[in-house]
Amino acid sequence: MFISVVTPTYNRQPILEKCLRALEQQVYDPALITDYELVVVDDGSTDGTQDWLRQHAAEFPHVRLVERNHGGAGAARNYGVEVARGDTIAFIDSDVILVPGALQAHAQALSDAYQRLGDDRAFSAGRLVNTCNFEQPTNEPAKVTDFSNAFFDTANVAIARHWLLTAGLFDLDFRLYGWEDLELGVRLKNLGVSMVKVSEALGYHYHAPFALDQIPKMIDQEIQRGRMGALFYQKHPTREVKMMIQMTWLHRILWGVLTAGGRLNEKTMAPLLRWLIDQGKPQVALELARVFLNWYTVQGVYAAYSEMQQEG
Repeated sequence: MFISVVTPTYNRQPILEKCLRALEQQVYDPALITDYELVVVDDGSTDGTQDWLRQHAAEFPHVRLVERNHGGAGAARNYGVEVARGDTIAFIDSDVILVPGALQAHAQALSDAYQRLGDDRAFSAGRLVNTCNFEQPTNEPAKVTDFSNAFFDTANVAIARHWLLTAGLFDLDFRLYGWEDLELGVRLKNLGVSMVKVSEALGYHYHAPFALDQIPKMIDQEIQRGRMGALFYQKHPTREVKMMIQMTWLHRILWGVLTAGGRLNEKTMAPLLRWLIDQGKPQVALELARVFLNWYTVQGVYAAYSEMQQEG
């Protein structure tokens, strides 16, 4: 098995360095993984990422840098798959730091699944632990809020390359934030490709500590997520997708009640969030902020879907 790790990046040089150093330190059985490459797709960064990678090329022998104009993560991943040399693609985001045995765990899980199924209709999904500890990201303990049952979250997955090509790669209609990976997951599931969870393929997903000045961007992302959610449902009008994008009366009632009809929002909750951050609890503040952020998502998906229906 030759693994091409495809990592899109855009203006993330400091955390990308940690991501790539962890990928260069992978320990594996050469009888299972013959070799691997790190296809870093720079999506038009303006922070010096490309120059930094060229200057430090000797420190990253597995890295192949490919450059393109800024077009978003989906387009960058597609380009990475197209130029990849491996028979197996691992998507690892540029803000994810893998443990040393993660690629081996992915490969072993795929090999075992292929033997069990009698074919290669499977992908491996690694575990993610969210962290805001930049200096020591792998020191973060796992939390209940880290759990995800998402089908094909491309922060940490591996799959036979030909299934991505058969499914048609990432849909570039998803130009805004959100859903392009899970939409590809629906197409893979329709091809009979199953998910194998691999807890040993552990990655630490870095996010900067939550701060109040991040909220406007986060709200905008949730509105975009709502719009792309409506597009997702338009392409795959199923109950499963409706639940994923939260376009149900249950979600509308739930988040409406939790936000008191939108009255608990970024303005009214700001004093409490600020106090929690000052107490050194930015993660708790973030989880509380997700209440009104989800309300923006639900409002956004219904508004976008209504527009689509009116446009016919």
